[in-house]
Amino acid sequence: MTFRFHRIPVGICNCYLLRGERTVLIDGGAWGGFPAFQKHLQDLGINPKEIELILLTHGHWDHISCLADIQKITGAKIAIHEKDAFMIETGEPPFPNGVTLWGKLMSWSAKRILRPHLSPLKADTVILDAGLSLKPFGIPGEVAYTPGHTMGHVSVILESGDAIVGDMAMNDWYLRLTPGLPILADDIHLVVESWKKILPLGIKRIHPAHGRDFDVEVMKREVERFVMRNA
Repeated sequence: MTFRFHRIPVGICNCYLLRGERTVLIDGGAWGGFPAFQKHLQDLGINPKEIELILLTHGHWDHISCLADIQKITGAKIAIHEKDAFMIETGEPPFPNGVTLWGKLMSWSAKRILRPHLSPLKADTVILDAGLSLKPFGIPGEVAYTPGHTMGHVSVILESGDAIVGDMAMNDWYLRLTPGLPILADDIHLVVESWKKILPLGIKRIHPAHGRDFDVEVMKREVERFVMRNA
């Protein structure tokens, strides 16, 4: 089977459907996005039961709010890094800290307003720091451990040069007006170190969880500027 992948907006979060010999879904979507998810699958002519694995870039609420509903119609297994597994197991994920002034204001407000109580779920596959190969699914790519936004954040690096990076980068108007580093992170310095690790892997195109895809050169410049400011 020829490998293909599709961006599926589920609420404010982009999910990504990877279709090789088997099908993997990246992330579980934000509140209110489940009907859109179902419609996208219908438009693509995909039976939900084809999805065998739901791979979470991390465990924040906007990436897992539709997870229980999606798992129910797909029967898929769930994979998440061991350091973020508690977020789906408790159903009460924390909100990240702000990095920029706008991010700090957003984080301060969200921590007082957003108190998600989601259905607790069990991780079927716990991802370790060494990452995970997607070759058994006939998908030409690897899961890389990229901590910083959360301590258990992972990204998917495809051999095509496409990188599905969750919240390692952001590109949506309510977060930042131009693509770049996240405005929310547990440790922004660790985010930059994660970028340093994956940028040499032949990446050409960045696919964030929030906003449209963009050229990798943007992140190379972002990392360079961050390093210079913090030298």
